[in-house]
Amino acid sequence: MKYFPYTLAGDETMTRVPETAADLDEFRRWVERKALAGEMVGADTETTGLQTFSPTYRLRTVQLGDAREAWVICVELGPMFAEAARWALLALPRLVFHFAPFDMLVLDRHLGVPLATLAPKVTDSKIIAHLFDSRPKHEGGWGLRLKELCARDVDPSAPDTQEDLTAVFRSIGETKATGWRKIDINHPTYLLYAGLDAILVSRWLPIGEGRLRKVGVRKALVDFEHRVMYVCALMERRGMLVDQEYVRGLVDRLGDEAALHAGKAAKYGVTSVNAPKQVSSALVGMGEKLTETTDSGALKVDKSVLLDLADLDQNWQPRGTRKPNPLAAAVLRSKRAGKWRTSYGLAMRDGLDVEGRLHPKINSLQARTARMSISGPPLQQLPSGDWTIRRALVADPGHRIFSVDYSAVEMRVLAALADERTMKRAIAEGRDLHDFTAELIWGPQFTKAHRKMGKGVGFGKVYGGGATTLSRQTGAPIDEVKVAIAAYDRVYPGIRRYSNKVQREARANGYVVVTPTGRRVALDRDRVYAATNYAVQSTARDVLCQALLNMHDKGLTEYLLLPIHDECLGSAPADVVEDVAREVGAAMAMDFFGVPLDTDPEVGGRSWGSLYMKDSSGRYDHALRAREDEWYASVGLAA
Repeated sequence: MKYFPYTLAGDETMTRVPETAADLDEFRRWVERKALAGEMVGADTETTGLQTFSPTYRLRTVQLGDAREAWVICVELGPMFAEAARWALLALPRLVFHFAPFDMLVLDRHLGVPLATLAPKVTDSKIIAHLFDSRPKHEGGWGLRLKELCARDVDPSAPDTQEDLTAVFRSIGETKATGWRKIDINHPTYLLYAGLDAILVSRWLPIGEGRLRKVGVRKALVDFEHRVMYVCALMERRGMLVDQEYVRGLVDRLGDEAALHAGKAAKYGVTSVNAPKQVSSALVGMGEKLTETTDSGALKVDKSVLLDLADLDQNWQPRGTRKPNPLAAAVLRSKRAGKWRTSYGLAMRDGLDVEGRLHPKINSLQARTARMSISGPPLQQLPSGDWTIRRALVADPGHRIFSVDYSAVEMRVLAALADERTMKRAIAEGRDLHDFTAELIWGPQFTKAHRKMGKGVGFGKVYGGGATTLSRQTGAPIDEVKVAIAAYDRVYPGIRRYSNKVQREARANGYVVVTPTGRRVALDRDRVYAATNYAVQSTARDVLCQALLNMHDKGLTEYLLLPIHDECLGSAPADVVEDVAREVGAAMAMDFFGVPLDTDPEVGGRSWGSLYMKDSSGRYDHALRAREDEWYASVGLAA
């Protein structure tokens, strides 16, 4: 047995590492005592990296512990150790991990501990931390990483085990990326820090849970988040097939596109589209007036500024409000192609399991408002109308893709929360809400530009955009935008009243918005106006999560692939896909404080991109769909 003592908050802790069968018998007796007492046990894993489903991925250690002692089981040493760890995880009735989905999926795939067995007895301390203060430390929050939490609540000198191990990796000639795989399993620092994570999470959990009780966060919300976490883990485990031939061509095409537009930018003296100073200098030289600056005082040429100069809206569609600047357009398109090649093309080419499936990581509780995120690759960041990347992800043979999304869910949630009667009436009558708004403000003869402006003002209420942002997005003069915002407040007075109310309540509550589910969303003191935005976005996210649980209860999870914003993507056998899509739509639809949240089921072909192959009027481009079907037929696959 190896022993590694460590003093934590004045207490002597001990990490034990079994080396023999007799050592493992002692470990089993410890587990039996914990199981008999029903104690919560801290748990963690060490692996070779983050790509859980990679063909070369390995689980190296499993560690279990309480507030004073930990056991590190080196499962890679052989079946005797792996079986002891597996038995312990199945025997213990209560476990706490920090960011549990990662460890649960590792243990499910690499140790044979079923996700369905593990999840019901797991507490995720990161969920506990997020429900108290969802802000990361650099935004003024308590922090969401275990080190940050323990340094604040357990011991100011609590080690940052991952960062400290990075220094060890460098000392043995490895990097942060390679060290987890290459470090000797017997390295004392590696084993000590493995054990400390189990001890630290055991010490912090009761502190975090006590904090939730103190501020009145209901246990029902904690349970809700853990159930959502489990459903998302099931989707992550399933993954999606990748059309590898298409992806190889896509990587090449995106590289060529990035180079083509970089060459256009070079004609204006920009040798690197990723050099803001070069880009801003060239634009000023072309006569453009740049007024916004970064924190360091440099002229800002971020995506929003460049889109404005290129006369493009947020969906990269022409606005028709000014002469497009060719340099801005070239920089935008080169950078986007380069990013897509790296973030999507290479990730889908190189990040597959042995079956050719991609397993995007679904973080069910991410942003300050709790909105989900997807990484590896970041699929939720794809432009809403583009099929190029989505075309690479396909359903299983004989299946077809379907999608179900909500109809204007944020605006409907806003109408419900604000009890805005005029807007609620329009929704009840089945009116197009943006047409209805434009008609109220500008009359029956409103134009497309009026509709776009009214829609922009509405979404500004949801997403927190002001007059300056809306002016840039639409190309309309700032004075015209301010008039539209004032008119919007007149026709929908309930929204203005609600906004004032939620801001007052947030100030009285220590600059915290409390949503209908009881979620606490912290506000920055200089951005109290964001209270409405946070309340609506957080509530809309919870609507989607409740829908996921509804679908799971109805046995529909096996068809789900990804939750993206207000949409659920899935696939089902071609002969039942229409029925499954309708069932998913019915499970998602609900009445929210008297406002119907309707859904729009849509069935496509075999690729996710098939749902986006539409013309400018929103109808399917049958020529594109036909070419996709022909390609699948040519390689012997049913579309």
